[in-house]
Amino acid sequence: MLRRALIFLLPMLIVPLAAAQIRIGSLYNVTGDMSSIDAPGNNGLRLAAKLINASGGLLGQQVEVVTVDGQTDQTQLTNAASRLVNVENVVAVAGINDSTFALAAGPVMQAAGVPFVIAGATLPTLPEQIGDYAFMVPFGDDAQSFAIVDFAIDQLGVETYYMLYDQAYDFTLAVREFANQRFAERLGAGALLLEDSYQSGDADFSSQIARLRALPTPPDAIFMSSVPSDAGNLVQQFREAGFDQPILSADGFDTPLIVEVAGDLSDGVYFSTHTSLSSDDPQVREFVAAYEAEYGHPPENAFAALGYDAMMLIADAIRRAGSADPAAIRDALADTQGLDLVTGTITYAPGSRVPTKSVTIIGVQGGEYLFQAEVTP
Repeated sequence: MLRRALIFLLPMLIVPLAAAQIRIGSLYNVTGDMSSIDAPGNNGLRLAAKLINASGGLLGQQVEVVTVDGQTDQTQLTNAASRLVNVENVVAVAGINDSTFALAAGPVMQAAGVPFVIAGATLPTLPEQIGDYAFMVPFGDDAQSFAIVDFAIDQLGVETYYMLYDQAYDFTLAVREFANQRFAERLGAGALLLEDSYQSGDADFSSQIARLRALPTPPDAIFMSSVPSDAGNLVQQFREAGFDQPILSADGFDTPLIVEVAGDLSDGVYFSTHTSLSSDDPQVREFVAAYEAEYGHPPENAFAALGYDAMMLIADAIRRAGSADPAAIRDALADTQGLDLVTGTITYAPGSRVPTKSVTIIGVQGGEYLFQAEVTP
């Protein structure tokens, strides 16, 4: 009788071992106002996991990606983060492309002792504010703001500018601060002719346009510190009002919504971002081809590549740690040196969890997003 019971239980004991997987959380705002950058990020992360599994997985196990949608709502996002670490039992979490949302979710992973690899949010103080389990894949807002300002001055001949910023997000406030700092350092305080603000989600910018039009001398450029959901509408309304100066921004403008909403009016828009998807770099070309094969269309923006890189960064840490234990992954992430990825090389200097990377400048012309320069500020 005992022998028969053991034989009956044997398959039950074997199946969990054969099905062992390393569970990674994908935390993105797949729906809502952040979806134009977060949905591609989630796609990129899942693609990387699929390719890792096709190459044998990690430590002899397959990677399982658990995606939970934060719905562009801070409460929903915090609940999603809690579900990933407390219910889904993931060993690491990657995702989030906006700093305000990263600050909302990050403390959940920190409290649970689960590494949080921030895929696209760029506030340079994020790891410091969240804790020692937080790591950034991208450069900081200081780097990208300095880069787009340097490009505007050196390549476009900009000497004066108008600043418009969204007052609702940590990201837009940081970009505004760093861009103003760089312009002042290089051109003096007089370069800023007027600064104005709006609230995310505003549909009508006629008041801001009227104040800009009232300036005695028009600026050489218009700087818009915006999140993706407002970018196309901003460009459309300012262009329709007759402002044909270069429009400058950071990676919040790296969204298909620019052309989808503003159409031909989007010509002359320039923004900083993380890579050019038309680059001849072999890693970029392989990523673009794999993404198109998987999803039936090219990657929408650089945030798809950042999601891909976030998964590859975690995978590299797990391999070097020889373990899927969250604390071991954290330690291996901190030791990352010279990891060459689609959006650049990641090295964390001692005491820092923000990589130093070059910044790509993209210009919009004829409905296409064209590489302009690579800048290391």
